[in-house]
Amino acid sequence: MARTHPPTQCTIKAFRLRKGYSQEELAQLAGVRRQAIYDMESDKYLPNTAVALRLARILGCTVEALFVETVPAGGERLHLVGGQQTTSPRLALARVRENLVGVPLQGNAAMPFSLAPADGLLRADKQSAEVLLPPSMLEQTVLLMGCDPALSTLNEHMARRAPGMRAHTVFASSRMALQGLAEGTAHIAGTHFHNSGHGEANVEAARHMVSGMPCRIIAFSLLEEGLMVSAGNPLGIRAVDDLARPGVRFVNREQGAALRKLLETHLHKHGIPETQITGYTAEVRSHCEGAYHVACNTADAALGLRVVAESFGLGFVPLAVTRCDLVIPGDLHDHPGVAAILDILQSAGLRRELASLPGYDASLTGTIIAG
Repeated sequence: MARTHPPTQCTIKAFRLRKGYSQEELAQLAGVRRQAIYDMESDKYLPNTAVALRLARILGCTVEALFVETVPAGGERLHLVGGQQTTSPRLALARVRENLVGVPLQGNAAMPFSLAPADGLLRADKQSAEVLLPPSMLEQTVLLMGCDPALSTLNEHMARRAPGMRAHTVFASSRMALQGLAEGTAHIAGTHFHNSGHGEANVEAARHMVSGMPCRIIAFSLLEEGLMVSAGNPLGIRAVDDLARPGVRFVNREQGAALRKLLETHLHKHGIPETQITGYTAEVRSHCEGAYHVACNTADAALGLRVVAESFGLGFVPLAVTRCDLVIPGDLHDHPGVAAILDILQSAGLRRELASLPGYDASLTGTIIAG
């Protein structure tokens, strides 16, 4: 049986920005009107073969890279690995002969334990590196620091919409991410400070820590934070107060982490001294590290996100919903990879994927908060 071809998603804008062309300049080179380029980039118009070949030649890529096939909204018949037991809508996909095969991204498959390939090797002097990448790849790589696990989805969306560019995400607390911007060791910082008054905490923190550097702040996600507890919550932990009960073992986040500040706010509000919590001074430096402690029964509760708790098969006690924003220095807006990310933040595909994650809301994704 012949398959119908799915619709396409146009990536011309990312390649055009990478080459430094305006829509008008590209239109002149391709022998079409500027409106045609606009309509193609808006997925309103698919050119004929001659125009597509001309655009590919001008932009230095293949026609397939400019017009990427996407799955139609109605979906395609799927062979689901493991049967119908999955509770996650998120899938890794491959086509085996004529079959579309889906592997559920839940449990260990959602946050795999894997060995990341190296881009370079540190030399013995600890001050230089042997670069293993082609030089052009370094120029097309965006270094993004933050602690929202969904930031890693930008890597794959970059690969789909802007071939040749990469978003390399590095786990860092909100404070460390902004410090990376201030020190010039990151292109973008992901922050999710908690609003305690009428002001925007992410905006205020960026202005304080990256003072003198004009930045645009764009909403990335809304995510649910709280306490990760053992599967089934056998100790009946329902609120921060329960951490002070005898026999409850807790692991904390490091000083300066946004989640630790959230906990401190709750403790102060309820008049609970830190000394009443067993393990308050025991610190971990990531959501996953805290989840490992709970999963391995060396702690009964840890600060983290619902998506991380569900990936480890743990229970979850919600405390707050916070907004993760991307802080982007003004002088880096024209970096080709940053420009591609700004484009991806407006894509329906990214919003749909974020909305499918446990504890996530994508209703504000791509909204300019400040700058």
